[in-house]
Amino acid sequence: MSSQPLDQAFLDEIFPAARADAFFDALFGGAEEGAYDIRLVSREISPTRALLAFDLRQRPGKCLACNLTYGLPEVFQRHPVLNVAGVAKAVATRLGWPESDLRWSLGPTEEISRELHAIPLILERS
Repeated sequence: MSSQPLDQAFLDEIFPAARADAFFDALFGGAEEGAYDIRLVSREISPTRALLAFDLRQRPGKCLACNLTYGLPEVFQRHPVLNVAGVAKAVATRLGWPESDLRWSLGPTEEISRELHAIPLILERS
């Protein structure tokens, strides 16, 4: 394990870029309908709390701001292709947190720029 337990290589492994295309294929019947790529990133880690985010980056020729990204936390929370619960468990395991002590939630969509929105993933150890 690297000195940073939630390095980008690990996050890309548990939430690969191809999962965005699979999500859009399931949602719209075609990956080409997706307006953004999804990447899991680490923001801040403490012994009892981990703040990550699903970055939604606009795809070339698409309009991220035109999409309804504000209802996405609810969609992300329950969509089986995205498997956010599995992602949260993998992060907790990597941090050495017992699964029984894990609580996770998704925050509201943040508009960082016209081309980048983010959905916070908050993990807490009880």
